[in-house]
Amino acid sequence: MLSDTSRPIIAATAPVVAERIPFITPEFYRRMFGARPDLLDGMFSRSNQITGEQPKALAGSIVAFATWLLQHPDSYPETVLSRIAHKHASLGLQEDEYPTVYEHLFGAIAADLGDAATPEVVEAWTEVYWLMAHALINMEKNLYASQPNDKPFAPWRVTGKEISGGDVAVISFEPADDTAVSDARPGQYVSILVPTPDGIRQPRQFTLIPSPAGTRRIAVKLDPAGEVTPLIHEKLSIGDVYQLSNPYGDLVLRDTQVPLVLASAGIGVTPVLSLLEALVQRGSEREVVVLHADRSSASWPLAEEMKKLVAQLPNARIETWFEEGTDGDHQGLMDVSGVGIPADANVVMCGPLPFLKAVRSQVIASGHPAEKVFYEIFGPDLWLVQGTES
Repeated sequence: MLSDTSRPIIAATAPVVAERIPFITPEFYRRMFGARPDLLDGMFSRSNQITGEQPKALAGSIVAFATWLLQHPDSYPETVLSRIAHKHASLGLQEDEYPTVYEHLFGAIAADLGDAATPEVVEAWTEVYWLMAHALINMEKNLYASQPNDKPFAPWRVTGKEISGGDVAVISFEPADDTAVSDARPGQYVSILVPTPDGIRQPRQFTLIPSPAGTRRIAVKLDPAGEVTPLIHEKLSIGDVYQLSNPYGDLVLRDTQVPLVLASAGIGVTPVLSLLEALVQRGSEREVVVLHADRSSASWPLAEEMKKLVAQLPNARIETWFEEGTDGDHQGLMDVSGVGIPADANVVMCGPLPFLKAVRSQVIASGHPAEKVFYEIFGPDLWLVQGTES
């Protein structure tokens, strides 16, 4: 709960801090990585620093947290915090790094705001930061404690690699040591540490897709301009050993019988595959509507696997949208206006941010309740809309 002393100060300064985030965050990361370059090895994505996505996501989450405290004095934004905590846990973030972030973030805020960063303003935002930090620390401790091992990362050996949809590498792993293997919940992801030519390990998160018990399987879409995915596509070979985290992520399949709509685009098929397989294993009779958009039928990754899973569910159907060709159910971008979404359905969307925004707007415009629309986004979450239950 935000103190009575800090509340009016946060209310007065939150718009200013939000406006200055694009200027504060580059200075924050410059300061932090200047003092702690080791954090780039296995913790922070260099690509996200270049694009500015990670800095915006981190600072934006603090402002979103402060805004929530102003509007809901007696609660925390559990959805936002949960999403962040799971991401932190997948990177092995420890409690003793929060003071590091605080030191350099608030140094950047003071430098940017100048005389406006009075002791009272700094103290109020310090309170916000540590309220959020302690909430995350507690969540992360619980996540770590829920695992059958105490290792943030363990070695896994590559056992298979194949190409799907033209530019997606489907990779299988088996344990490379005796570390206890966590059972993944459908829809969760793992971080993989990928060594780069300069010796720095870069972390990336990939959704786990169906695989035999005790193994891992991911699908990696090639980004020719990226730092990591070309290394996975070109350098990763069968027999290589990589460090993988335990599984995390809070967009998971719940035990409910309400209809389920799964809307994906491109590599967004990966969480959908996991959810569909779980439904098949449970012998589910839920009504399931699967919607997928892609550039063409040839670029649809893991298409046959998805169609096979849908065929095993007695009350499931699938519709497709392709920008190129005429072999889909629809041409162009996904338009759900004619789909007939069940009134009580949970709608789960997986894919790039423009797709998520467009489809969510269409679903809500149809009159569907916003609280029943959920999403999974790949990369830093600059949206922070809501929702994880499916």
